[in-house]
Amino acid sequence: MKVHMRMFLLLPAAAVLASCQQVSDKSPTSAPEAMSGRASVQYPETRRGEVVDEYFGRSVADPYRWLEDDRSDETAAWVTAQNQVTQDYLNNIPYRGSIAETVERLLDYERVSAPFTEGAYTYFYRNDGLQNQDVLYRREDGGEAELFIDPNNFSDDGTVSMSALSFSTSGEKLAYQLSEGGSDWRTIEILDAESGNTLERALEDVKFSGISWLGDEGFYYSSYDRPDGSVLTAKTDSHKLYFHELDTDQSYDRLVYGGGDQQHRYVGAQVSEDNRYLVISAANTTSGNKLFLRDLQDSGAPLITILDDEASDAYLVDNRGEELFFYTNRDAPNGRVVKVSAADPRPENWEDFIPEREQVLSVSTGGGYFFANYMVDALSQVEQINDQGQLVRRIDLPDPGTASGFSGKYADDTLYFQFTNYRYPTTIFAFDVGSGETEVYRASDSSFDSDQFVSRQVFYNSKDGTRIPMMITHHKDLKRNGSAPTMLYAYGGFNISLRPRFSSTVAAWLELGGVYAVPNIRGGGEYGKAWHNAGTKLQKQNVFDDFIAAAEYLIGERYASRDTLAIRGGSNGGLLVGAVMTQRPDLASVALPAVGVMDMLRYHTFTAGAGWSYDYGTSEDNEAMFSYLLGYSPLHNLESGESYPATMVTTADHDDRVVPAHSFKFAARLQDSQASSAPTLIRIETDAGHGGGMPIAKVIELYADLYGFTLFNMGYRNLPD
Repeated sequence: MKVHMRMFLLLPAAAVLASCQQVSDKSPTSAPEAMSGRASVQYPETRRGEVVDEYFGRSVADPYRWLEDDRSDETAAWVTAQNQVTQDYLNNIPYRGSIAETVERLLDYERVSAPFTEGAYTYFYRNDGLQNQDVLYRREDGGEAELFIDPNNFSDDGTVSMSALSFSTSGEKLAYQLSEGGSDWRTIEILDAESGNTLERALEDVKFSGISWLGDEGFYYSSYDRPDGSVLTAKTDSHKLYFHELDTDQSYDRLVYGGGDQQHRYVGAQVSEDNRYLVISAANTTSGNKLFLRDLQDSGAPLITILDDEASDAYLVDNRGEELFFYTNRDAPNGRVVKVSAADPRPENWEDFIPEREQVLSVSTGGGYFFANYMVDALSQVEQINDQGQLVRRIDLPDPGTASGFSGKYADDTLYFQFTNYRYPTTIFAFDVGSGETEVYRASDSSFDSDQFVSRQVFYNSKDGTRIPMMITHHKDLKRNGSAPTMLYAYGGFNISLRPRFSSTVAAWLELGGVYAVPNIRGGGEYGKAWHNAGTKLQKQNVFDDFIAAAEYLIGERYASRDTLAIRGGSNGGLLVGAVMTQRPDLASVALPAVGVMDMLRYHTFTAGAGWSYDYGTSEDNEAMFSYLLGYSPLHNLESGESYPATMVTTADHDDRVVPAHSFKFAARLQDSQASSAPTLIRIETDAGHGGGMPIAKVIELYADLYGFTLFNMGYRNLPD
């Protein structure tokens, strides 16, 4: 559950990727006059209201408050007008169509997932390349594969996506979630696995939920009461855990935890593989959780409290009968695995099973073993551990990068893992748990020629001297003279670690002759809890300083110049870009904030935003916290008459995580403030959310627009034929 919680703000901007062609002129010149001047872009008039808020005796104007109303005709008209201006601008970029064609080419290859067994069938996902959503196939006893579930049939335009697929213990039943237009509000469909037929009416109004089966009789799931007002923006802060028994109406679902004196913003459940134990996690922010245990073999068993505070993270890894194994960072900021008897699982009885190390730990299980995946300067090092806590072997990886997987059922003989980095297309390996033999199960069919590119890790010093790692990827023949278009991407929050991963859209940027740089700045989880905390609340400025120092490193080392540097980030990373472009408007020529948290005084009033307070604090906490937030809030630090970079804000009309009002208000004020000729546009995707489940067709359009806008405003006029 904690893994899911930490993803609540993460933008999957690099999850589906593509490619473009080489820029012909590596020495950018001034953009054509017809497109470069402010006068050439006629922005829609945005009404200024009279709203003023009082914080600790200080008045703060919020003239664009009316844009928070996503149901008003005035907001809808503003969105339509802004999109028209943006599309008119983008349509005049001569090579945008060529970029789209290249993005499509690089995406157009068959992608197949690692297989997994449920009941009598082996399942896997497949995409022929340009399908909007991955398709679920299965085969029985090595027979021919057959199509099982095709989400592309759920809607005509591919905007309905499937997630959180979960099978019952026998594999005879399954449930999965459906999202329309990328919304976090989901429905749960329940099927008979043999026939594929729907068993009953879908469960509705499900949000931020897993699906955890108890045998074949039913499953646990989580949701909020449907809010009053707009379902996309109204505050949701009382998460509840239910048990749904098959063949009963949802109205009869049993409340297991939540509400009343158990009120928490995030509640989730996990049933042990042997169906013996239920573990409940409850939290009010995205960091730290309470933990509870119930013995499901005893119908009268009480709910035992394991952790009664939210000072640390913990979740069940596995059990061996009554012996429980938990991951935790309690008294171990880099993480450890402890074991304890279910009879009294309180922390004072915990014994180290995999002790804390200098490197950050994540853990998985399968085949009767534990797999310790350590981050060594954000790169993977994996060890196989037996049930006595002894090292069996270190697993060889093909290159510096990211390994993930190593999970399965206790009885599995073969596990699968994926390996990738920025230049190494994702490859699936089969791992024999007994012998340790590893072989390629599925190599990538990507047309990207990785041999032509290099990816290396460098270290630089931030403003306060902190040493920061950064991965830089580019063509092997790059001439470091500052002329290459360079994309600097980061996140910097919520304990999220940016690990090297291949992406077709990043590959596109590389084929364009671009440099792609990703620093592991503070606020993330690359060096454990201390690294995360160093970028939270009253230390948030460290995140911005780390990012600024990364840009200065790239310029100083002649990878880029100010004229060829773009800064990009999404969600919390959108906040990062917004803060940096207001603090250092001279730093880069292009800024690309995506679905960003731009109004730091009001973020906690929307949907589940109050849960982000561990990282941010809130304007209501105290005067010091209010002043600090006001000091960097992107919306409130735009200054009239300042020259800001060419900016394209991106958001989506169904984003109910970081509501689009953040981007609407920021774009409106930016257009009013901009003194230079650089364009300040907002691109508002329709029938899309925070990024998850976006159809391939929309991905192609998005990256053609992002890269076209970026290169055009760096002065590149042409792409090769």
